[in-house]
Amino acid sequence: MSLGRLWLIGCGNMGGAMLRRWIETGVVAASDVDVVNRTDRDLPEGVRQARELPDGPLPDMVMLAMKPQQIDEIARSHAARMAGVPILMSILAGVEAPALAARFEAGAIVRAMPNLPVALGKGVVGLHSDGASADERESVAALMAPLGLVEWVADAGLFDAVTALAGSGPGFLYRFIDALAEGGAALGLPADQAQRLAVATVEGAGLLAAASDDRPAALADKVASKGGSTRAGLNVLDADGALKVLLRETLAAAERRNREMAAMAR
Repeated sequence: MSLGRLWLIGCGNMGGAMLRRWIETGVVAASDVDVVNRTDRDLPEGVRQARELPDGPLPDMVMLAMKPQQIDEIARSHAARMAGVPILMSILAGVEAPALAARFEAGAIVRAMPNLPVALGKGVVGLHSDGASADERESVAALMAPLGLVEWVADAGLFDAVTALAGSGPGFLYRFIDALAEGGAALGLPADQAQRLAVATVEGAGLLAAASDDRPAALADKVASKGGSTRAGLNVLDADGALKVLLRETLAAAERRNREMAAMAR
């Protein structure tokens, strides 16, 4: 399956990761991609990039992948040229579908929230659309499938929560890995060795959680024998729900910021 022609407006870390994975897996041909960027980037061979959208017929899809704060600038520069595109996909955090529809004319608008592990095909992509047909939704899901887990979110009001959990989640996990490594170093391990151990531990634990029928909480209990060292450590994390409270507050802060950005884009 190949998507067909794609215009990509903005191609930073996330857009570039998605594009490379699509080309690697063959769902998008490099020769069918045009990228509009402020400056040229290191993109896969065969991808065209310029400051303006190309002439000729509209593509099958336009994906907005610039910074959310640039939406009005992009609309002024490119909305007329892309008017009538069959599918407009946006990965702009906090920019709701009505805000997109007010600026761009498209057959269907789809919001997508990927996270950075899509580069390895191990990411998460949340999707939402009120107007896409069943065939359009199927095409979008097939395009996203090589990136990792694909989840449609029925309620637009929950998309900010998906963004906080899955979109921002890798950043929070990287902080956890760093803290785990620092904890090991505080016990006397060389810092570089502690980091390698922390990264490999989180990688293996995540793969096991994904493959297991048990909930992560049950897996934690399997690791922690009664009276053992793991249980002693879990007692610290579980005291007064400390870890759960911290993560609820972390996700709530990210969700609030998404709502603030949505308000600014309206």
